[in-house]
Formats: sequence, C-alpha cells, structure tokens
Amino acid sequence: MDIVFRGARVVDGTGAPSYRADVGVRAGRIAAIDSRRGSLSGSLLGSRLGGRRVVDTDGLVLAPGFIDMHSHSDLRVLAEPDHLAKVSQGVTTEVLGQDGLSYAPVDDDVLAVLRGQLAGWNDDPPGFDWDWRSVGEYLDRLDRGIAVNAAYLVPQGTLRMLCVGYDDRPATDAELDRMRDVLARSLREGAVGMSSGLTYTPGMYADTAELTALCRVVGGLGGFYSPHHRSYGAGALEAYAEMVRVSRESGCPLHLAHATMNFEVNRGRAGELLELLDDALAAGVDVTLDTYPYLPGATYLSALLPSWVGAGGPEATLARLSDVDVRERIRVEVEETGSDGCHGVPVDWEAIEVSGVRAAANAHLVGRSVAESARRAGRPPAELYFDVLVSERLGTSCLMHVGDEDNVRAIMRHPAHTGGSDGLLVGDQPHPRGWGTFPRYLGRYVRELGVLGLEECVAHLTGRAARRLRLADRGLVKVGYAADLVLFDPDTITDRATFDQPRQPAVGITHVLVNGVPVIDEGRRTNALPGHSLRHRT
Repeated sequence: MDIVFRGARVVDGTGAPSYRADVGVRAGRIAAIDSRRGSLSGSLLGSRLGGRRVVDTDGLVLAPGFIDMHSHSDLRVLAEPDHLAKVSQGVTTEVLGQDGLSYAPVDDDVLAVLRGQLAGWNDDPPGFDWDWRSVGEYLDRLDRGIAVNAAYLVPQGTLRMLCVGYDDRPATDAELDRMRDVLARSLREGAVGMSSGLTYTPGMYADTAELTALCRVVGGLGGFYSPHHRSYGAGALEAYAEMVRVSRESGCPLHLAHATMNFEVNRGRAGELLELLDDALAAGVDVTLDTYPYLPGATYLSALLPSWVGAGGPEATLARLSDVDVRERIRVEVEETGSDGCHGVPVDWEAIEVSGVRAAANAHLVGRSVAESARRAGRPPAELYFDVLVSERLGTSCLMHVGDEDNVRAIMRHPAHTGGSDGLLVGDQPHPRGWGTFPRYLGRYVRELGVLGLEECVAHLTGRAARRLRLADRGLVKVGYAADLVLFDPDTITDRATFDQPRQPAVGITHVLVNGVPVIDEGRRTNALPGHSLRHRT
C-alpha cells in the first residue's frame, strides 16, 4: 500500500452507520478496507494493513472527499494552483460552469465580453493565458494539473452569446439549431450537463420553450440541467415550477442550483418548495438540489439591474447608465417596483454590501452597504450605485443579506439535497462560503445544532452528489473507488472564515487526498496538483 489510514472511523458516504477500519490506498485507488470484522478486500482477513506510510488516525473520521456542486473556481483553479480555499476544507471535486456564464464555448469576441462581465466573480487576471475556446480545450487545460478534480456544465448564457448575441428576443430557428449543435458538441467533449443563470443577461432572455429544446439535447446525451432559476424572491415558487416543467417535458434530470427561498416575502416558506419537489419526485421527475449553509447571497452588483438594461451587451448597458433620463427609469424599477434582476423585490440598499471593487478609488466602499456609503457621501443610494457601476465598468461584486435561517435548515434536511459553496474567491472581502462551506455543515449544522446526523450529512456532501454527476467510482469509501478522501476530527472541525476575514482555512481537517495523492498532509498544503477533469462519456 502507498498509504494506510489505521483505525479510522469510516463514514463511507452512503448514509450507513460508521465503522472502524484500516483503509489502504494504492495507485490512486482505495485498494483495501480491513474492518477487522472480516476484510472487504478479499485477501486480508484477520490482518492489519501495512504500507509504505501509515497514518494513525486515532479514531478520526475518514470520509470521501467533499463534492462542491456549485463552484465558481473556473479561473481560480488555474490562476492560483494551490487552491487552498477548497482543498483546506476537504473538497476534492468541483462543478464549474455555473449560473449560465463561464468561459467555454466562446469565440474571441464573446470571451472579451465575458472577461469584463464576470470580473466580479472571477477577476480578469493580468497576463493570464486564455488558450482555449471550446469546452474540450478548457478541459484539456485543466488536465495539465490542478489541485482538485473538476466537472464542467455548458453555460447556457454563454451559449446564447455565441449563437444569438445580446439582444432581448427569442432565438430564431437557425440560432436554436446552432445552439443545439454547439451544446451537443460540448457535451460530447466531456461536459456533464448545462447550467442557466435566468436572472443574468443574456441567458434570462430565453423562454421556456427554448430552455426545453436545449434540455432535450442535454438529457438525450446523458447530462443534467442545473438552473439558477428566474426568481429567488417574489416569484420563487413559480420559477421553481417552471424548471420542473422543463425537466418533465424534456426528460432531462434537474439539479436546482443554490435552491433556497430568499427575501422577506419568502420567510418560513421552505415547506412550499419542498412540497413542490416531493410532488415532482413522486411523479417520476429526477430532481436534486444544492445549498450553502449561510444566509447572505453573493453576485456581481450589476445583477440587480432590470433585464432590459443589459440588452446589447456591456457597452450598451454602460451607455444607459450614463443617461440621466434612463437612470430614473431604472431607479423606479430597482427601488419601487422590483426589477427582474433583483428577483421582483424592491431593493433594500441596507442589505446590499459591496465586497470587491476593481478601482482603487472605490476601495472605501468595500465592507459597507450601498446605503451606508450613500449616507457618508450625502447622496441618494441609487445615484451612488449607478456611478459605481460606470466607474467599475460593471466589475463590482456584492453580498446580498436576504436569507432566512429556518428555510436554510429545512432545505438541507431534504434527501435530494447536496452541498455547494457558490463561493466567489476574488474581491477584497468575498463571501466566506468560498472557504468555509463544508466545515460549516459539519461543525455548525451537525455537531452544534444537530440539524443533520454526521453520516447523513457526509452522504449529502459526497455519495449523493457523485450519483447526480454519474461518477461511478467516486463519492464513497469503497474498494476500487478513486482515493478522494478527507480525514477530519468531528469534535473540532470548524469554519473560521468570516465576513470580516473571509480567507481563513478551517480547522479540524488533517489530511486530504485527491486521486490518492495528499494535497493536505498533517494540516499543511503540499505542492501536489493531482486533479484533472472528470469528463462525462456520452
């Protein structure tokens, strides 16, 4: 054996009770499990495993590596190869290409637009080598060596940019055919499904029929659909119901991204969402979901704008924001009636906190709500908001303090639930979920609050996620499976990332293996980059 974890408390990712065992790793795989009640390897009955290296676990929990079902590490996994934010919390696989917006498939013009539009999510690193355009080429880039494994969703908004453009209109028949062709090619190159961001331009311009047509391609090639649906606010239940209809009519499995009920209008209404999901499951719809264990959300600041403001692309948006009369029309929708970009809810500027800026002149805004900064400047909040967007060329990130704790707890208990950080890793003060999601589940919601049992929670974060991704050899501690493993102390595992200090590694995690190679060893980051793309085979 290359490594043996001796005397571990194995929580295997199935939800079954834990058990004590020696677990041996060889050539990147789990080669043997000796529980001393009889070997599961077929050749080690009554023995203790030996190996070149033995880690005496002293009863720590050995679990499958955690699977981040909703990650925004599309550039960070390449630009910051140590990727400490994720490996330090036990993540061994991430799902990229989220919310309908990422960097493949593209051409030169679309990539140029996306680099600016997504700077608030991913930055636009100077000197970065954008040496891909297709999904297959992006996955090839990942295969040169990354810290964790990565799967990729074809982003529907990017697909629409490439094939339709930036206009707020239905796709023509020819454009829809092209989208289907590019989508099918991207899936055959290894993408696991398709994502949407239906409160982000231009993906939000697609109607239900267009989404259904694309999902028929996804389902037919064995993928799944992961939408950020049209509203998490005033129209949340209707938006969830639309996604269920798309899944049912297309035959495509559905995975609801960061599935929660936000804003005051939805306080305490998680039960209604769960009833909708249970009815869909009972009717044979294949539905799963992911959530993060925090109340605030995070996005880029321009996402609050009405959808019509984004028509034509970023330059057209900036021109509208520079027009006094158009600004007033936007202000009325954002502040009084509730824009579709802000989920149909009038914005509460006290709840919108700037978390990252591009221009040094705007650094004083970070960590403050738009309302607070406006008071300090003696200006109306909307006026300050518009000026910031123009000066930042739409590249500002923000936190939205709109969540409800009862909803968060109710949804994470559902058997279709998986974990996703939705973590932005750039900006001056990004959301701490990028560094703390998985330890927070295990520390706060398992140990401290008892919302989930340990074995059940680990199953949510590993085995169930792997099933959704159709990973036949990951997500469980099982002989023959890839040795993606995390060793942690259930009594001390804790997230330390806060809103004031978000880039703080968790405590209580001692070892993390990706494909059998330690990336965290005795609590310290190694220099290994053993991860690669996980390509769906159609």
